[in-house]
Amino acid sequence: MTQAAKMLIRIVRMTFRPEQVADFLVLFQEYEPLIRAQPGCRHLALWQDADDPHVFCTYSHWETPAALENYRHSALFGRVWPATKRLFSAPAQAFSVNEVTPNGY
Repeated sequence: MTQAAKMLIRIVRMTFRPEQVADFLVLFQEYEPLIRAQPGCRHLALWQDADDPHVFCTYSHWETPAALENYRHSALFGRVWPATKRLFSAPAQAFSVNEVTPNGY
């Protein structure tokens, strides 16, 4: 199995109460470098929905599924997720995928 085939992509779609968007952005800015520094995290981006400004997605690449699970069981995640979740207006949708096409085409 190649390195690209092992890479796990994680997408988390989060819907925030409109009055909580600014709080979320401050929270994300605070924790982003710490998440990026987690063992196995190779990429982290924040996307905002083009039509719904209080919907965001995190898009991250993890070396292996185990690296993501280690982060999800870390003390950092134990701080980040509850602080983020309290700002939601709807439950988050999270899923993991593997890239099929090597160049994204």
